[in-house]
Amino acid sequence: MNKSRSFKIVAAALSMAVVLSACGGNGGNTAQPAPSGSPDAAAGGNAPAKPGQVKELSLFIDASWYPVTEWKGPVADMITEKTGVKLKVTVATDDKQLPLMIASGDLPDLVFTSSNVDRLSDSKLSYSWNELIEKYAPDFKIDKTRIAIHTMDDGNFYTVRNSFATQEEMKNSKYSLGSDGNPGIAVREDILKELGNPPIKTLDDFVKVLGMVKEKYPEMVPLIMDKDWIEQYFLAQFGTETLLDGWYEQDGKVEYAIRQPKMLDFFKFMNSLYRNGYILAENFALANDQIDDQYATGGKAFAHSHTVSTADTDNIKIKSNQGNFSFKMLPSVLSKDAKVVSSGLGFSGTFITKKNKDPEASIKFMQYLASDEGKKLTMFGVEGVHWTWNEEGHPDFKYNPSDADFVNSNGIKWWYLYNDGVTEGMLSYVPELQKTQALMDLKSIRIYKPEIGLIQTQPDSQEKTIKTKIDEMVKNEKVKIYLAESEEAAVAAYENMLKNAENIGLQKLTDWANTTYQKKKELFK
Repeated sequence: MNKSRSFKIVAAALSMAVVLSACGGNGGNTAQPAPSGSPDAAAGGNAPAKPGQVKELSLFIDASWYPVTEWKGPVADMITEKTGVKLKVTVATDDKQLPLMIASGDLPDLVFTSSNVDRLSDSKLSYSWNELIEKYAPDFKIDKTRIAIHTMDDGNFYTVRNSFATQEEMKNSKYSLGSDGNPGIAVREDILKELGNPPIKTLDDFVKVLGMVKEKYPEMVPLIMDKDWIEQYFLAQFGTETLLDGWYEQDGKVEYAIRQPKMLDFFKFMNSLYRNGYILAENFALANDQIDDQYATGGKAFAHSHTVSTADTDNIKIKSNQGNFSFKMLPSVLSKDAKVVSSGLGFSGTFITKKNKDPEASIKFMQYLASDEGKKLTMFGVEGVHWTWNEEGHPDFKYNPSDADFVNSNGIKWWYLYNDGVTEGMLSYVPELQKTQALMDLKSIRIYKPEIGLIQTQPDSQEKTIKTKIDEMVKNEKVKIYLAESEEAAVAAYENMLKNAENIGLQKLTDWANTTYQKKKELFK
């Protein structure tokens, strides 16, 4: 499992909270309404299993890092009991296996994939969900936003990705905060105290403290950054609305990230961190994503830029190493311009292939997983055994959600063949952890624009070729801006990067993106 992925389940420890259920068998969900527009809250699907009547369907998981590989454990058993379906699971050995299976026609009953959603959304390979729902599960209701996101040019939708939520759903769910995969910066509490606890309420405050650290502790690196999380925190503070390879919207039109007017200010800021000696040049060439952790937990860095879980995870390691210092998270918002635009469409979707031996059982199986009961069972575990519903509107866990061994061995979370970002986001509401406040800060400035996420180049297309070339060029050129010896040189390097993008075909790509964007927006009306 890669590190960013693993941070969805690896966070800091929290104390075991054993809270006896005061709720009924239906989840006691009186304070937490079902998300607006979500699938029918009634637990539909197949009839409960009877002895000797369980149907077995084959499932291929297109993710070689997947931590669960067998249909076993209390969650899987309960799903089978509720639906009459069990799964024979195969996890991919690499990212080439599914494309080879598609080419050969050797497909299982079900496929769960993120990287091949477009390819499997094809009537020659998969049943459309709208067709199966109409025929076998007419009471399976899916909201129009999710249908719009997944509707293909032929008018059908072949899956619905998990881990997605709309702006309204997140607004209506106070305790759904999002995943650990959000940026954050942690700083040393002891050093901050020795410096007189200077306030860090703005980006300027933070830079000032980095200067104080450099002056008083010249042997220490003021700021170390994870190799995969170098820009995200600061891009949000400048309100760029996008990462360096994304699209942003202005006056109804989309533009490529590096054309964002605030992008130059961001690059000047990053360059100033380098020129002032607050970050290392070698940080941009770290060989792996463990080196920054070693700097931080080994006492060689004051600030650690990574995710919202940084302080919690660093403190566990420091305590384990018998260290005598600790980190605390900076606020996630250090600027009046701070903004996060989520254009994500979700993670993976389940396909019911044309090789499926029981499409009716399959779509009803998905219907149960999409129900309120099914989503909570999948994401939190068995009610009363693993969690109880707090009357305030969130689950109280009887286990440590950050204990990967427990979570995986009990089959919790990873059978989210259909789920949503609201339910998944509640796993992060753990008041004892610092990441909870960091995520609450981010939630206050997050805007959802899934229609931007639908601007996706197709495999082997001319647009795909242009964008790949531009993305690679930016990846190389941005480092020249960060490490420029003067602000003038940084600005010149930035302008050269824009010129290179234009020469590769940026305007042509942007024209295509706007045409695509206008078409996709129509799906949401």
